[in-house]
Amino acid sequence: MRPSTLRALKRAAELTRQNRLTEAVLIAEPVILAADSYEGDEILRWLADHFTDFTGQTAKETP
Repeated sequence: MRPSTLRALKRAAELTRQNRLTEAVLIAEPVILAADSYEGDEILRWLADHFTDFTGQTAKETP
């Protein structure tokens, strides 16, 4: 994954934890839409592996 994509995803996660969802989408959506199929797969794996970055929960707290 490109470093700029990873930075955007991390920033979106930070904004989501701050309840700034509109800003998070404005940052993440363009890089997700611009990704090719290979990077898109990497993004999906990263999101699955880092969902707690967005929720602020630990794995033990999830249902």
